[in-house]
Amino acid sequence: MMVQRKIIIIGAAGRDFHNFNTFYRDNPAYKVVAFTAAQIPNIANRKYPASLAGSLYPEGIPIHVQDDLELLIKDLDVDECIFSYSDVPYTTVMAVGAKVNAAGADFSLLGFKNTMIKSVKPVVAVGAVRTGCGKSQTSRRVVEALNAKGLKVISIRHPMPYGDLEAQKVQRFATIDDLAKHECTIEEMEEYEPHIASGNIIYAGVDYEAILRAAENDPSGCDVILWDGGNNDFPFYRPDLMITVADPHRPGHELSYYPGEVTLRLADVVVINKIDSADFENIQTVRDNIARLNPKAIVVDAASTLNVENPEVIRGKRVLAIEDGPTLTHGEMKIGAGIVAAMRFGASEIIDPRQYAVGKLAETYSIYPNIGKLLPAMGYGEEQIRDLTATIERTDCDSVVIATPIDLRRVVKIDKPSTRVKYDLYEIGRPNIDDVITEFVKKTKN
Repeated sequence: MMVQRKIIIIGAAGRDFHNFNTFYRDNPAYKVVAFTAAQIPNIANRKYPASLAGSLYPEGIPIHVQDDLELLIKDLDVDECIFSYSDVPYTTVMAVGAKVNAAGADFSLLGFKNTMIKSVKPVVAVGAVRTGCGKSQTSRRVVEALNAKGLKVISIRHPMPYGDLEAQKVQRFATIDDLAKHECTIEEMEEYEPHIASGNIIYAGVDYEAILRAAENDPSGCDVILWDGGNNDFPFYRPDLMITVADPHRPGHELSYYPGEVTLRLADVVVINKIDSADFENIQTVRDNIARLNPKAIVVDAASTLNVENPEVIRGKRVLAIEDGPTLTHGEMKIGAGIVAAMRFGASEIIDPRQYAVGKLAETYSIYPNIGKLLPAMGYGEEQIRDLTATIERTDCDSVVIATPIDLRRVVKIDKPSTRVKYDLYEIGRPNIDDVITEFVKKTKN
């Protein structure tokens, strides 16, 4: 009789579920006894549902907090733990590995051979070496270049399933109303809404085989799949063109965070973003690291250009800057587009909101003490949105600078004058994204 290896998948409601679906779901040699959850609030203490887990798991699979990992290994007699989440330093990965080994289990990382799905359509994948590099605006720029070639692009976003997993198996977003239909969090809206606003369709969910097949057969047509990666994860689909975004504001991180170095080594093209606001020495460090790790990659220099809706709301005012939440938390950025806009457009002072933070926002500052003088737009659930609203109301400022990818005023009441900062990718010199896409289209037609 076959002896099954007992597995725990260590994750954060994304790569973990994908690794299960592609490698373990229908594999009788293994029994996944639990998932553990980290990084994202409110995803533990529920189940991966039986309807998604397959015939080998009629009861579904429990999801526990990662803090219980060592106890679970011993209580469930676990043989192997699979690390399956992203944007973490190597020291964190191996600290988890040490705990796993000390508890008696093996520690593993799955590569792309067993987890990448092949599409019947050409695939362009966009990833990054860290959260907050500018991957989203790069993805939008790539879609724009493909559309200019007369190609219909369907985008698929790295998973963000924070709600009912069964209901989120396959999600299609074509209109703003679809965001409400699928009960999206602020974090989800920040990724989906910019695509929708540009007239593009984007899919997401939990089961990425089913999502891919739906996207390939989208009723509006599909010539190319665009994989819009999350955090610094490598793609779920086998790319025909891999574009990785690097950030000279965090030089060296491309060599020391998992799996960002994987995305760099896989890249056909590396975009060095934010060149307009980074120090020359830091840009050169990133350039040297790219040359050392992936000398065959094409390098595109780029800037994230800012467009401020109403600069008068900033000029001479004491402002509160609200930035994308994940970029500031596990992404570890201390400034974002809101801070840059406040400085460029003459704010008299940037107000530190930490003393005004309440509830979940106060907890966020406690967990991530190195967040700078800005407010992360945390919105994983109704409680966080209420605390975000209350923190804005309490902050002693003249006006608010909103630098989130969505118009936060649509979901959060802001009781002060406000302006929105948008940012887009702008390539500097050649080669540029148009050159890259022109060559890609030539190859896929041959």
